[in-house]
Amino acid sequence: MNSYLALILSAVGAFAITALLGYVIIPWLHKLKFGQTILDIGPKWHKKKQGTPTMGGLMFIIGIFCSAAVVLVCYSMTVSRAGLDSSEKTKLWAGLIMALMFGAVGFADDYIKVVKKRNLGLSIIQKTIFQLIICAAYLTSLYLAMDKDPYMFIPFVGNVSLGIWFWILGVCVLYGAINAVNFTDGIDGLCSSVTATVAITFIIAAVIMKFAGLGILAGALLGGVLGFLCWNWNPAKTFMGDTGSLFLGGLVVALGYAIKCPLLLLPIGIVYVCETMSDIIQIGYFKITHGKRIFKMAPIHHHFEMCGWKEKKICVVFSLVNAVGCAIALSLMYFGQK
Repeated sequence: MNSYLALILSAVGAFAITALLGYVIIPWLHKLKFGQTILDIGPKWHKKKQGTPTMGGLMFIIGIFCSAAVVLVCYSMTVSRAGLDSSEKTKLWAGLIMALMFGAVGFADDYIKVVKKRNLGLSIIQKTIFQLIICAAYLTSLYLAMDKDPYMFIPFVGNVSLGIWFWILGVCVLYGAINAVNFTDGIDGLCSSVTATVAITFIIAAVIMKFAGLGILAGALLGGVLGFLCWNWNPAKTFMGDTGSLFLGGLVVALGYAIKCPLLLLPIGIVYVCETMSDIIQIGYFKITHGKRIFKMAPIHHHFEMCGWKEKKICVVFSLVNAVGCAIALSLMYFGQK
């Protein structure tokens, strides 16, 4: 099995499993009455989405994990020459497991919300503690798999030794990125479509780096989110919930570490960054000015909603903006090699 075939099989498998699971999981969620509760502070027209099944992220979690795991195992068994070294395998499998663990935290949060019929699940402190424990476990697995001091590739500079910053920067990147992806999940199809551009970027990076395992995992991510879009595009038949968004955040970060440059997640996920920063700026400005706002509503996708943009238009425009950031990141990676 060559690397390109493995990538295609991973993407097609994840798409097929995810899309087909919609016929099973969505009716199951309806039967359990796992419907989304819409906040009163949100846009008024979102009230019509009340009761739409949440935790639909289970569809692509199963699709991505099953497809990526099977193809990774088959590829490792059939490639006799270079294959995947132990460090690469650790990054991929530890990344998958980390994403699953974040998905489990999201599942607990969603479950509490739907059972208690309110939009408050785990407390911020509880979420933070669980997320930091997972971050520490993932970074520890990477550290133990290294045969030399921790380092990070920086375009036009080269490999830079991190020392203690491996842990400090790692926790900041992991915690920040995972919750940034979560912020992006606010309207039908937005998080899925933006993440699709991220997945395509990592597929291209895999080709540039000749890292088959990265391509397999990124291909599964692309197939999974596209399969989910079949059910999540406006008007959505299901929402991914924190179950799905936290899983996606974990997987995106894992791919960032797989290319040895998590800092490139800033341009690769420029929409994630803007969503998070808009919320931080809004809250800070509100407190400083005692009630004034910069945006009509935050995160910023709600601002554009309040300006009259349709959800489909926001998804398309935001995805195109993110594609520009992805192109910048790929340019930095390709031309920044020393």
